[in-house]
Amino acid sequence: MNLVIASDHAGYAMKENVKKYLLEQGHKVIDCGTDSEASCDYPIFAKALCKEINNGAAELGILICGTGIGMSMAANKVKGIRAAVCSDYFSTKFTRAHNNTNVMCIGARVMGEGLALELIEVFLNTPFEGGKHLRRVNMLED
Repeated sequence: MNLVIASDHAGYAMKENVKKYLLEQGHKVIDCGTDSEASCDYPIFAKALCKEINNGAAELGILICGTGIGMSMAANKVKGIRAAVCSDYFSTKFTRAHNNTNVMCIGARVMGEGLALELIEVFLNTPFEGGKHLRRVNMLED
């Protein structure tokens, strides 16, 4: 799968480990930064990630910041992006199945890497159910 990943300084270490994991799983990964733990502005990296999804270079994206909330807010400002903070199994599964979320946001300061990797697998492997949910997703786009 073609994926895109980005983080701010708070999510940098986790991003690097997640990227390594995804590459080991055989995914293509576009890294939109940041490239260090130096303080930076998360909206810049969220916007870069969203651009890669909207131009078709990647199918799904993963944004990582301290809580996942800031990245989610920034990503959801971009037309065509449906981003959700994912911190538990149920929400992660159903944000894909019912909302066709194309960007998952993770809080590096609120969850460990083991849980993050498990939730990433759920996110990547849960298909959109369509049906009545497609009608609702289309309403979001309107």
